[in-house]
Amino acid sequence: MTLTIRGFDYVRLPGADGVELAAAVGGSGDPVVLLHGFPQTHLMWRHVAERLAGEHTVICPDLRGYGASDKPAADDRSVYAKRAMAADVVKLAAALGHERFALVGHDRGALVAFRAGLDHPESITHLGILDVVPTLDMWNVLHGVPAAVGYHLFLMAQPPGLPETMIAASADAFFGSFLDAWANDPSAIPAEVRAEYLRASAAAVPSIVADYRASADIDVDHDQADLDAGSQLAMPVTVVQQDWGAQLGYDAAGLWKAWAPDLDHRLTRAGHFMAEEAPGEIATAIRELLAR
Repeated sequence: MTLTIRGFDYVRLPGADGVELAAAVGGSGDPVVLLHGFPQTHLMWRHVAERLAGEHTVICPDLRGYGASDKPAADDRSVYAKRAMAADVVKLAAALGHERFALVGHDRGALVAFRAGLDHPESITHLGILDVVPTLDMWNVLHGVPAAVGYHLFLMAQPPGLPETMIAASADAFFGSFLDAWANDPSAIPAEVRAEYLRASAAAVPSIVADYRASADIDVDHDQADLDAGSQLAMPVTVVQQDWGAQLGYDAAGLWKAWAPDLDHRLTRAGHFMAEEAPGEIATAIRELLAR
């Protein structure tokens, strides 16, 4: 059985550099693009997308390297840079006739959204971020024993070969461990959705690792260059996250304020998969962001 977002059409559209993205598109009104996280696909937005579709054109792509989208070989360090993935999103929206749109991302998708906001301020009207900090800051706050929660970041940062081999050898156990550990409410990801996430992730091990490897390499360079230049997000920004600052010992709101002067920073009691665990809360946060 193919799982879809109810009432949405499915299309393939051009991204950057000849890459094609698969996307679910539904609703009508001002456009909002929703970017998924790891180890998921666009399906993670199913509840939120249906809620927003009464007021907005909602576009839910699979990121480059994930789901049903193209998975180009990482033969250059820039292929899975968030800069390239952000360019995918801007080009995909333009192919649907939207030169300006709101953008909301979760986890890996939030890092893509962050980069899109810096690289394409003329295109992004509002920016929503779920449960990450920018890549440069992420590495700066991971230290000591509490950083063990992010072991996968260090594993997939290693040179090509070993991480891919290790993960592919136990793909369901590897990807499933995050679905188990990061959800406060496991019932929010029913068996058939979990199975789809595991299937899609197992089929994309090289590109998923390449995405993470980029975040220990070229993405850091890009963030550092923007920090050095004093670049900031020009649009209204809402960040919703778990209280990682308390757990890892940093000021999450202060960290985000340095990048986003027009910031609404919120903490949630939902787990990492908050769009599935608390879709009403997340849909409300997005609506309130879009009203700013």
